[in-house]
Amino acid sequence: MKIIILGPGCPRCHEVEKRTKNALAALGIAADVEKVSDIKRIMEFNILSTPGLVIDGKVVCSGKIPRLEEIKAWIQEASK
Repeated sequence: MKIIILGPGCPRCHEVEKRTKNALAALGIAADVEKVSDIKRIMEFNILSTPGLVIDGKVVCSGKIPRLEEIKAWIQEASK
């Protein structure tokens, strides 16, 4: 599983990264987590605002900090 956190490095982006890693740990799922802060790469994902969360190439959230439970559900869905 590949997870990408999109954002310029603001506190909101760091919070999404922290929650994503916590969700992975709670679920016992291994994933490659990448933080992308390059604006040109972020624009490739067609999101209008950051932070963004991409799981296996699919944007699951952008413009808000998702709850831990939401992230867990997205990870579980992607791992099926």
